[in-house]
Amino acid sequence: MKSDLIPALRGMAVALAVFIFMVPMVRAQQAATSSGPTSNATEPEAQDLREQVRQLRTLVEQMRAENAASRAEMHQLRKDLQETRAMLENSPQSGEVAQQEPVASGIAELSSAAMAESSPPHSPELDQRVQKLEETTSLLGSKVDEQYQTKVESASKYRARLHGIILMNAFRNVGGSDNLDQPTYSEPVFPGWPATTMGATLRQSQIGLEVFGPTVFGAKTSADIQMDFSGGFPGTGNGVNFGIVRLQTASMRLDWANTSVVAGQDQLFISPLSPSSFASLAIPAFAFGGNLWGWTPQLRVEHRFAVGDQQTITMQAGVLDNLDWETPYNPFYRIAQAGEYSGQPAYAFRTAWSRPVKDHPLSFGVAGYYGRQTWRWDRPVDAWAGMADWQVPIVRRLSLSGEFYRGRGIGGLGGAIGTSILYGGDPTDPLTPIRGLNAAGGWSQLKVQVTPKLELNGAVAVDNAFASDVRGFAIDDNNFGPILGRNESALANAIFRPRSDLVLSAELKRLRTFPVYSAATTTNQVNLSVGILF
Repeated sequence: MKSDLIPALRGMAVALAVFIFMVPMVRAQQAATSSGPTSNATEPEAQDLREQVRQLRTLVEQMRAENAASRAEMHQLRKDLQETRAMLENSPQSGEVAQQEPVASGIAELSSAAMAESSPPHSPELDQRVQKLEETTSLLGSKVDEQYQTKVESASKYRARLHGIILMNAFRNVGGSDNLDQPTYSEPVFPGWPATTMGATLRQSQIGLEVFGPTVFGAKTSADIQMDFSGGFPGTGNGVNFGIVRLQTASMRLDWANTSVVAGQDQLFISPLSPSSFASLAIPAFAFGGNLWGWTPQLRVEHRFAVGDQQTITMQAGVLDNLDWETPYNPFYRIAQAGEYSGQPAYAFRTAWSRPVKDHPLSFGVAGYYGRQTWRWDRPVDAWAGMADWQVPIVRRLSLSGEFYRGRGIGGLGGAIGTSILYGGDPTDPLTPIRGLNAAGGWSQLKVQVTPKLELNGAVAVDNAFASDVRGFAIDDNNFGPILGRNESALANAIFRPRSDLVLSAELKRLRTFPVYSAATTTNQVNLSVGILF
């Protein structure tokens, strides 16, 4: 390349000029000393000197021509780079700032280096600038290659982004529970079996794909799907290590400036918060223990109002698939359950106020839920709930968050430890009365952000099914197992992020569960987690 020849040509020209000028001067000095200024020997030397000066001028002119051509190339390169940067900024992929920053930065450096090349041809800094240009070009090329390798290509022209976490959990339990690696409530230890267990799992790893679509009626469109491997175990040896893929959420969004429409299977918008925990990702921490949750098909509308100084009021309303936590009646075909037999969806709304306080959210929200259930033999139950949630920054590194609920028949949302109704007798008898189970509960978490990379969390929770609804009306045998009256939970963890894509966590969890007709049981778990986010 011409840009590579410029330093070499200039160096040769300078050396030649020095040699040409120095040699005649030495010879002239020697001749002047021996013959005097009138000696005829100086005439041939003067002619040689004139010839050498002419040759030097010719070389200088050639070098100037080469440098002019190089400057023209640099000018064209700078123009091309500016056009490329403009195309990147106006590209549909401009929303992915994290991927374009390295390329934009490299282009800016390369453009600056190209502009520097327009300095005078004899600038003493020319060598350094050319070298910097070469290094920057090499860096830019490597960054473009890296971006190309990490890009997710979709069948359409729209951008897609892969995300998720590879998570390993190692755990040790003392006491029985409903689920060994992700316990939600305590159970008695089976007779003859040890009370201590230990194991590890990767089935809480998650993988998701986010797609950014076109602008429709002024709204930005996007979709997201997320899955894990906690859908059960295959019936084979060591099947506990071969978790089955399970759909968590899959939703589509239309986002205007102040309004959003969301359709798909998504989290409960009436219960938006959860405690911070990497020991429980397959289901949120404190599920069936005071934290209402669900991945429910729904259609909702959200609208945001700006009021006052950085204050926002958010209103949400939607319809949801009317579920009640019944297990499927058939592993291959979908059969209607009590909520769906009602012939109508469940209804929910939420309103919240929020504002930032020193880069932390301060918010309060209230929500309501209603769903009618029609059980066998045309026995109706009206399920309802009222909720509240809050996030309060106490001081710069200390914050408080939590939720509270009160409702009836909300086992489908995780209330009353997953129990919606009680049978007053034989469930198969059409004359047996039923009753929606009342429950109240909630959770609260205190977070300490020790450093930007280290946080400490402590949280407590309770889910209380009203024992007064149970006693004198239902017995365990009529409800397909023990009726759980209260579930108390507590956890403490440390989450360390040495890098943005690496997570290390240690957590201690304690569960204490009170059946209505038997003694309470306790389970303790120590959980160590390591995860790589992508």
